[in-house]
Amino acid sequence: MTSAADRLANVQADIRSAEAEFGRPEGSVTLIAVSKTFEADEIRPVLEAGQQVFGENRVQEAMHKWPGLREDFDGIELHLIGPLQSNKAKEAVATFDVVHTVDRPKIARALKAEMEKQGRDLPCFIQVNTGEEPQKAGIAPKDVDAFVKECKEDVGLNIVGLMCIPPVDEAPGEHFALLEKIAARNGLEQLSMGMSSDYPVAVGFGATHVRVGSAIFGLQDWSRTEAWIAVSTSLFRIYK
Repeated sequence: MTSAADRLANVQADIRSAEAEFGRPEGSVTLIAVSKTFEADEIRPVLEAGQQVFGENRVQEAMHKWPGLREDFDGIELHLIGPLQSNKAKEAVATFDVVHTVDRPKIARALKAEMEKQGRDLPCFIQVNTGEEPQKAGIAPKDVDAFVKECKEDVGLNIVGLMCIPPVDEAPGEHFALLEKIAARNGLEQLSMGMSSDYPVAVGFGATHVRVGSAIFGLQDWSRTEAWIAVSTSLFRIYK
C-alpha cells in the first residue's frame, strides 16, 4: 500500500509532466493539498515530505488542526477552499492565508472589514459557478465582470484570480476554458481549478493552483500513466 508521501510524489510528478506537455514553465502550478476531514497526525507525513500549501473547507476544523502544526512546521500556507459564512470572517482572516471562495458582496465586505481590523491583506479568488448549478455557490459567469469590479474598486479586496468547481457529470475542460476566458478579460492571472480527478487537464487550461485531496490523502492509488496525459491533451485541443 502506498503512503501519503508516495502519493504526494506521484501528484507532483503528474503536475510536472502536465506542465511540460502543455508548454507551461516548470513550477508554474501550485499544488494545494486538500486536507479537509483528515486529522493532524494524517497530515504530518505530507508536511514531512515537504508539502507546505494546504486547503481546508471549514474554518472551525482548520482552527482546531493547524495551530499545532504551524508550531512544528515552518512555511505553511493555508487556503480556504470551502464556503464561508459572514459570521466566520473574523476567524477566517486570522486562520487562513488565501481565500478562494468569495461569492457575494456580503462576504467580500465582511472579509475586508476583518482584514483592516487585523492588519492583514489576504489574496482572494472569486468563486465562479461555471455550470450555473442552483445547489452550488459562486457567481454566475455573466455577473463576474461586475463583481470583480465591485470587489476591487468599491470594497478594496485583493482579488488575484478566479476559482471554479465544474459539474461532476460534465467534461471539466469546457469549464476550465470558460474560467480562463473570464479571468483574461478581467486582467486576473491566477486560476484555482482542477481536483484529484482532473488536475492534469486543468494545467492545460492555465491553472495556477490545483486542489488535490483524495489523490494524496485517500486510500486509492492515484498514480498517473501516459494515458492520463493523452486524455488531457485531447480535452485541451477540443476546448482550448
